Amino acid sequence: MTDETQITGSEPGRLSTSDGQTIAYHQTAGEGTGLIWLGGFKSDMEGAKVLTLESWAQEAGRPFTRFDYFGHGVSSGDFRNGTISRWRDDTLRILDEVAKGPQILIGSSMGGWIATLVALARPEQVRGIVFIAPAPDFTELLMWQTYSEEVKREILEKGEWLQPSEYGFDPYPITRDLIEDGRKNCVLHGPIDIKCPARILQGMRDPDVPWEHAVRFAKALATDDVAATLIKNGDHRLSDDQNLARLVDSVETLCWEIEGVDDQAG
Repeated sequence: MTDETQITGSEPGRLSTSDGQTIAYHQTAGEGTGLIWLGGFKSDMEGAKVLTLESWAQEAGRPFTRFDYFGHGVSSGDFRNGTISRWRDDTLRILDEVAKGPQILIGSSMGGWIATLVALARPEQVRGIVFIAPAPDFTELLMWQTYSEEVKREILEKGEWLQPSEYGFDPYPITRDLIEDGRKNCVLHGPIDIKCPARILQGMRDPDVPWEHAVRFAKALATDDVAATLIKNGDHRLSDDQNLARLVDSVETLCWEIEGVDDQAG
């Protein structure tokens, strides 16, 4: 559930939290519906997809915000102390205190789960969502239920297990708190009361999030305005040139559709 990393040079803004931590972010000013990037598990805001979208937003004159969750990237905090609830709350702070106004959320992998939780909490502000390999409930369905009894026992008894990374990172901790908190935030047990338009991009060769998971998620969304694109040769990252162009096109088209509805209503 991770994204690739690239490095940019500008210094981020810092949003202070009530417990003394800081959320690092970058924001591009513009006109129209804002865009917020929500990254994946153990990812940061310097990946190819987010920087491609930021560059497009700058050229299009659209507001764009990207940030690092607690314990990710250049935000403060220890990753092993992070949970789905914590990262959802980080996103709500960015939505309420930095981005403001109507927004389209763009959630990659775990970011799709976080985007879902945020849209449920702020339905009046979230006007649409673009999901990339969405991984709702991944701590339970794609982690816990796939682990061996030995791994489960280690998490329960020791409080964490170090999971090897397939993306070149050091092994990262899967904690008991992450698993238990994830269960409190699961959404696939019934209909998901999201009414805004949703677009899903999903690779069919994704080793982390099976394409069937994305289809199940699409069916669970309450809105009828859902379009899912299955990319036959697509992997989890979807960060080659063709898929980056597909992502930009999906975001741009959704902006036009939402603002066209707003213009007609006005």
